Amino acid sequence: MSTVPLENKKNLLPDVADDATQGRPTMQRRVKQRLTSRTATAAAVIIAVIWTIPTFGLLISSFRPEDNIKGNGWWNVITDRQFTLENYADVLSPGGSQSPNLLSYFVNSLAIVIPGTIFTLVLGAMAAYMFAWGRFKGKDSLFIFVFALQIVPLQMALIPLLQLFTQVLKFGDFQLLPSGTYAQLWVAHTIFGLPLAIFLLHNFIAEIPGEVIEAARVDGAGHSTIFWRIIVPLATPALASFGIFQFLWLWNDLLVALVFSGGGADVAPITQRLAELQGSRGGEWQRLTAGAFVSIIVPLAVFFGLQRYFVRGLLAGGLKG
Repeated sequence: MSTVPLENKKNLLPDVADDATQGRPTMQRRVKQRLTSRTATAAAVIIAVIWTIPTFGLLISSFRPEDNIKGNGWWNVITDRQFTLENYADVLSPGGSQSPNLLSYFVNSLAIVIPGTIFTLVLGAMAAYMFAWGRFKGKDSLFIFVFALQIVPLQMALIPLLQLFTQVLKFGDFQLLPSGTYAQLWVAHTIFGLPLAIFLLHNFIAEIPGEVIEAARVDGAGHSTIFWRIIVPLATPALASFGIFQFLWLWNDLLVALVFSGGGADVAPITQRLAELQGSRGGEWQRLTAGAFVSIIVPLAVFFGLQRYFVRGLLAGGLKG
């Protein structure tokens, strides 16, 4: 691949070059100073405490006996230090064919969320690349249409999409997307996530210096090579950021899963099982707290594992201009 001429390299980061020549702090340094100021640090600590207290209370409640949970708040653990593992044993132990244990629903959620996130990321990134650097008629109008799809309430599309799966995409006895399978959930989640994915990833991919794309084209690289070898590595922070959002959204989803999974235990996600753990009268709080804390283990692991990419993705759009 040909290299960018020396006289054009300073154009790749115009803001940094202009700030350096005029003796002003660079954009990256100004952003870092604002994020590390005392006010920003204090605000971050306050927000972290507010968000952590409920999670800490959920953890404490999951280890408390049933009578204690129903009799007083979790903060009373200071004076009433009674703990038990029966709550976790109830939600993790097999419950028979009619009521499987939480782990089977846990596996169902992984089977739904991982492909749903990957499909949305790959298709969204490809579409965003074509909208940013592709050349075809009606590109701007089509992008505005995709952007406008974000204002359509998800609830309005559930029944029409379900009818499309069960009636239109049916050829005699053969159904392209059988009901009660993961396929319907994958397609539904991908469709609902694509408008936001295309919009967010387009904003990031469009900021990649044009000299890099043109140099690849001069060397004979096609769209496929440019996308996989240039766009994807450079857009990793943005892809990771949206991937976290999409993963958490799908993991916590209940409405779409209930509509397209058919409510069966073979496909239903963990959120459906959590709703069932409340009992017929909504009083099984000891089981619900244990099940809820089990369900947040994966989202926490994903967030902390990709945290550095998440922060870079959030800041990437604010370092230019």
